[in-house]
Amino acid sequence: MKDCSPEKGMDATQIAAVVDEIMVETTLEEKVAMMSGRGFFRAMAEDGMRFGGRPYRAGGGCERLGVPALYFTDGPRGVVRGRSTCFPVTMARGASWDRDLERRIGEVMGIETRAQGCTLSGAVCVNLLRHPGWGRAQETYGEDPYHLGEMGAALATGIQTHNVVATVKHYALNSIENARFKIDVRIDGRVLREVYLAHFKRILDAGCASVMSAYNKMNGEYTGQNRTLLTDILRHEWGFDGIVHSDWIRGVYQPFGASAGLDIENPEPVHFGEKLVAAVEGGQIEPPVIETACRRILTTIYRFACAEDPLQAYTEEMVASPGHIALAREAAEKSAVLLKNTGVLPLQRSARIGIFGRLAELENTGDNGSSRVQPPHVITALQGLSAYLELPDLALSGSEDDLNAAAQRAAEVDAAIIVVGTTAEDEGEFIPGRLGDDATSVESMDEGTGAVGSGRDRGGDRDRLRLPEDQVALIRAVSKVNPDTIVVIVSGSAIITLDWADDVAAILQTFYSGMEGGTALARLLFGEVSPSGKLPFTVARDEMDYPFFDKNADQIEYDRWHGYSLMDKEGRTPEYAFGHGLSYSVFKYRALKARRVPGGINVSVSVCNEGTMRADEIVQAYIRPPGKAVERSARQLCGFERVTIEPGETRTVHLFIRDADISFWNETSGTWQPETGRHLVEVGASSADSACRTIAVDL
Repeated sequence: MKDCSPEKGMDATQIAAVVDEIMVETTLEEKVAMMSGRGFFRAMAEDGMRFGGRPYRAGGGCERLGVPALYFTDGPRGVVRGRSTCFPVTMARGASWDRDLERRIGEVMGIETRAQGCTLSGAVCVNLLRHPGWGRAQETYGEDPYHLGEMGAALATGIQTHNVVATVKHYALNSIENARFKIDVRIDGRVLREVYLAHFKRILDAGCASVMSAYNKMNGEYTGQNRTLLTDILRHEWGFDGIVHSDWIRGVYQPFGASAGLDIENPEPVHFGEKLVAAVEGGQIEPPVIETACRRILTTIYRFACAEDPLQAYTEEMVASPGHIALAREAAEKSAVLLKNTGVLPLQRSARIGIFGRLAELENTGDNGSSRVQPPHVITALQGLSAYLELPDLALSGSEDDLNAAAQRAAEVDAAIIVVGTTAEDEGEFIPGRLGDDATSVESMDEGTGAVGSGRDRGGDRDRLRLPEDQVALIRAVSKVNPDTIVVIVSGSAIITLDWADDVAAILQTFYSGMEGGTALARLLFGEVSPSGKLPFTVARDEMDYPFFDKNADQIEYDRWHGYSLMDKEGRTPEYAFGHGLSYSVFKYRALKARRVPGGINVSVSVCNEGTMRADEIVQAYIRPPGKAVERSARQLCGFERVTIEPGETRTVHLFIRDADISFWNETSGTWQPETGRHLVEVGASSADSACRTIAVDL
């Protein structure tokens, strides 16, 4: 019997020879078997419907020849296996604007994935935030394609450092949760490429080796069997030669998905398997379709399996190790966005504080769907403040349940900290109440969450963008008697604060901040570290300032206008602009320079920390194209860099604006081209920085 097992050190030529040998030796049935996952339904039943209970076989594999399979684990706030490190959600990390941090987080995910028997990670989620009501907003980085691409590329690079195949998801146009299995997104080719696919291409160009298709339709066809997406664009335009696999369970509906460009149906052979074999034998699908898919699968598996590992071994002791937990804390500190501060922050350690709101003592790390991580511990806001102040008996001062008692206590303290926001009940992956009645059927399971039916729906898209009325009532009751009221917002995306923001002294958005969130919160509030996050989305003044959103829609049209591009187009002033975030220090920009060079624009700017505290600043560059050749957004993000600056220090920041990031798609020629003419480069602290520096460059 032949042994085609991968061996460390095999080069591309040797791998190609082994793949050739496997293709000769395997039968049609064995080839098709490599194009599906296997054993998921049985595993879920044996594990009591708990998703992540074991690695899930997700394509590849031929035991007779020693060919390994891929084994999947989900993300993206950590490895969905065992007791892994729980990082802040992706949206929080998007607010860090820190590529290096995200790469390091990816490395930890790669290590913990390998240590727990998996080789395929679903952690790279970059669906564009078109509307903050999207239930799974917390799983992506924000509203801007450039920002999404840069952060997603960093995560994928980190994961693959440890020879785990990273998959970028959900390809494409998945921005509504409740209707994800039925909605048909109508879109033209230029908007598709410029707004909704540009970040996917950036991540694949960085080396990400796998793509997960989405559930929804695009222009009348499901994305998992959409030839325009999977072959015309992905393969022909972009030259991608890695793996494309479906989302879990309802990702493809016909065997012709293979002809459209889907290599693997996950997690079971529902529409591939025997049906795909029959389609080939019946002449509906050409044999080269199977041959091509299997070569992609095998080449990818062997390329990663044969590469030398950075570590000698990957052991269980590495999971949620002290260094990994420290990185989760760093991420939580760098992600928090200070929306407002009248001077109450940072607090003095001697200040008498009161802590209010039910969420202050709740372990609240995000939704309970396929991204749920169960770490060895979670530090709540109350626990974090208690430990920092060395007050073991520190208790909740008041909650939404008794406003009079809360107000009475608030009047007795120097500063009142109120924790408000959302939980997995309010947003996240949509989990129908009926789920779990028939756990092994395709009809009753969504994306492998494995949640048992409770009789009520959980998660999903948000119906409201403001805080619940009882939380607003608590804010008003406390702030009425204590002018130094600080509101901490926990949520997956934008919360409109206009109806109460003027009543409080400070607002800090921490998102779902992971297992070390409470520790980070205390350090932020008391000035051990300056808040440095910047909003990765726009917070509007009114719900109507966002694009139309219907969580139950059967069909919807996507244009280019959303977030700050829509605000610019309509001449609306947001409550908090994209890129907004305050600091405990003060930064001044000067000496902006820009020069046209082959392939792009070199930009430099000097930033001085005029404050008294070491702090990080996130320098952002936007470009205003002429907009004469075609209709375009008034400006678009085209560069950013996070820098640490000491008090009194000046740092010069260098950015490179790639031509590819400021070009438009010419539908007539089917090519990308830069617009000629004068472009304005704006560099500052946010998309609405009135003091930003501007310089003109001719292209």
